[in-house]
Amino acid sequence: MTLHADAVDVLTRWKSPDAEQERLRRRYLAHLDQHPDAMDRGCHPDHLTASALIVSSDHRRVLLTLHRIIKRWLQTGGHCEPGDSSVAEAALREGLEESGIAGLAVDHVPVLLSLHEVPSCGPVRPSHHLDVQYVAVAPPDAQHVISDESDDLAWFDVDDLLGPEGPAQTDQSVRDLIAAAMTRLRESP
Repeated sequence: MTLHADAVDVLTRWKSPDAEQERLRRRYLAHLDQHPDAMDRGCHPDHLTASALIVSSDHRRVLLTLHRIIKRWLQTGGHCEPGDSSVAEAALREGLEESGIAGLAVDHVPVLLSLHEVPSCGPVRPSHHLDVQYVAVAPPDAQHVISDESDDLAWFDVDDLLGPEGPAQTDQSVRDLIAAAMTRLRESP
């Protein structure tokens, strides 16, 4: 199965948690239908990406990266690559590349979808990432390594991030992903 076919299959079967996520799911499927290259970073102005929120083995902390370009604390993720066999595997690869943590266990069902404008991705503006977001659990002995894509990498307490005390350099989309991931992990640890 191609990466494109996998994305169509995953998004066709995925159950949206609310009306906004359903709207995004339909938009992603329409984009895939209209663009055979929708999984490629060369598809302009929009293309699908994959990300993974890395959660500690005890589900109490999340690992966020201070993105070198955007200067925000985000989940790991990025562009799909030709060698990726599935969208979930692309998210897992990005998680490993950006965290250095071997042994991540990714849930192969997306947690959320996030469409966001990106300032430096291709020649056409506005340009958007149609991100398919997963949750990955780190092994108990996880040791992270900062990649060249990050200014920093740090563990944050989930309760701090979801409360008003979270870091100023993150945004509501990251908080929404964390909340959805915690719900998913409570349902199927």
